[in-house]
Amino acid sequence: MNDFIIETNHLCKRSGSKYRVRNLNLAVPAGCVYGFLGPNGAGKTTTMKLLLGLIKPDGGNARILGSMMNPATRFKINQKTGSLIESPGFYGHLTGRENLEIIAKYKHLSASDIESALRTVSLYDRKDDKVKTYSLGMKQRLGIAMALMGNPELIILDEPTNGLDPAGINEIRELIKRIPATYGCTVIISSHLLSEVEQIADYVGIINKGEMIYQGPLSELEKGNASLEEVFLEMTKGV
Repeated sequence: MNDFIIETNHLCKRSGSKYRVRNLNLAVPAGCVYGFLGPNGAGKTTTMKLLLGLIKPDGGNARILGSMMNPATRFKINQKTGSLIESPGFYGHLTGRENLEIIAKYKHLSASDIESALRTVSLYDRKDDKVKTYSLGMKQRLGIAMALMGNPELIILDEPTNGLDPAGINEIRELIKRIPATYGCTVIISSHLLSEVEQIADYVGIINKGEMIYQGPLSELEKGNASLEEVFLEMTKGV
């Protein structure tokens, strides 16, 4: 049985004459929190869009949950995948619960699925408040609740702490820590700061200028007395 929930083989995406992602070989072990790291503009969001079939590769391929990602398999794969890419889209005039009801109807889920997701992200007490009254951190948590709907096998989160204050960042960290055990799934989370994910990730992949420069257990990045953040900055310097 394959131990990797995501595998890419020389995955490429061009933008004009330049590569946004080049020959990327990503291998995400099942059941882990995988930190996908790199400076802003390194290709993290492009990679995640490729994994979800939102854009087509210019070369290589991606195997997700045991199936090759292509137009014929995309819907089947995404039924078992939850994602938060860039800013989550909500209807501000609707309540948190009503926004999740839209997802539940699409995925043929029940009211209990909505309640479970809201409780997981600590928004159940605010479920009947309009989303336009939510703070940025609450909106990010509601976006994660949307990703959790239907008990997916894989959760893909793109910079979920971006723009949050320290308290909001800590809330998201603690939430992500709970997800694999609560839902029995794999989480891949992108960030441009190693310090944001070193407390929660088991494995990391570091991408720089569209190419993978390190992949493996987080613990193997430690070098002498240097902090993990210093190692990361040294590996990605010159960007």
